[in-house]
Amino acid sequence: MHESQYKMNLIKVGLKIAYYRKLQGMTQEELAEACDLSAGYISQLEGPNCYFCPSLKTLFVIAEVLSVPAYKFLDIDD
Repeated sequence: MHESQYKMNLIKVGLKIAYYRKLQGMTQEELAEACDLSAGYISQLEGPNCYFCPSLKTLFVIAEVLSVPAYKFLDIDD
């Protein structure tokens, strides 16, 4: 995979987190608190210009809080 594709995939993961967070009517701060993370960390994950790679543990925690199967964040083809 080319570096540019890798970065684009990370951006898509972050945008999906933001999408599902907003569907739940949560702010970044609320999601961060529920996941025991900082609001800055959530902001980095969701930032459209950030290439921030969360751990699988973090993705699983976010998925649980948002009541979304974790694979939805990684299904980048839809």
